[in-house]
Amino acid sequence: MLAAQSECPSTEDELTGNPRRFTSLLAICVALITVLAACGSTTASETTDAGSGDGDGGEIFVSGSSTVEPITNAVAEAHAAQNGDFQYTVEGPGTGDGFALFCNGETDISDASRSISEEEIALCEEAGVEYVELLVAYDGLSVITSAENAEVSCLSFLDLYALLGPESEGFASWSDANDLAAELEGELGDEFGASNAPYPDAPLDVTAPGEESGTYDSFVEIVFGDIAEARGADEVSRIDYTASANDNVIVEGIADSASSLGWVGLAFAGEAEGITSVEVDGGDGCVAPSAETVADESYPISRPLFIYPSLSAVDENPAIAPFVDFYVSAEGLALAADVGYVALTDEQAQATVDAWEAR
Repeated sequence: MLAAQSECPSTEDELTGNPRRFTSLLAICVALITVLAACGSTTASETTDAGSGDGDGGEIFVSGSSTVEPITNAVAEAHAAQNGDFQYTVEGPGTGDGFALFCNGETDISDASRSISEEEIALCEEAGVEYVELLVAYDGLSVITSAENAEVSCLSFLDLYALLGPESEGFASWSDANDLAAELEGELGDEFGASNAPYPDAPLDVTAPGEESGTYDSFVEIVFGDIAEARGADEVSRIDYTASANDNVIVEGIADSASSLGWVGLAFAGEAEGITSVEVDGGDGCVAPSAETVADESYPISRPLFIYPSLSAVDENPAIAPFVDFYVSAEGLALAADVGYVALTDEQAQATVDAWEAR
């Protein structure tokens, strides 16, 4: 507007006897004022549209578990629907990779399919990143094979250790694990489930989560932990397999081989074609994975799922607290069941709300 005003004719121009110059400048002035007024009107209109939500806006960045990613995406989408100027980015490189970013102050919230480790706690403390752990759902880990593999219907913890554990490295076929299974049975009996050997004489094509994934950590701890301790072995899986932090890649790898073996979260296994979930015996008989058996804890490979909001980020970014408020609300926590996970009980949900409010 100042530029237009500087070009506008003054009374002095009219008095100097230059009516043509006065008329020309007047036309320019009116045109400029009209354009600027129109620009100002458009900007105001755009601002109103951008802020048309009826709640909190802003932007957040979440990274971590690929298993928790669908829950957080569903919550963020629902929150954005109620708050028109809220924006979000949710990534799922794996729990370990997510905590590395989180403890470096690069993310607002970390999704996790296991509790934060002692090493990660130390990293966050060193960087001055404070947080609160919030339980948001439960998930079962499904042991999966190709839908074409009719020879395998149930595997015990003992079987899984023989086929996938730290002492199975180099086994190229299922039957290569027969001797180890017999040795384990002789030493441990059926404490970790009955042996289902002899196994098929078929290629053992393993596709499963990599070490950066919380799904890997949970499976190894639950299935291999006690057996590895009894055997004096490392609590790890065999390393010679196709590893990925992406559950969709794992499912595709399992479906592509008729004698495959691996594991993923319950939600991914339930939605995928070309694969089947194997019943698991943790010492109390074969149980199929389902929302019901995870909820009543009869399925032996179950785990809690968490989010970790950064309290430092909450203080600096006003978009985070309203988002987490919605996440731990009854509406937000119920979305876990909508995307295939097991929702918290009322008591568990209240404990999560209490933990958030006590931050």
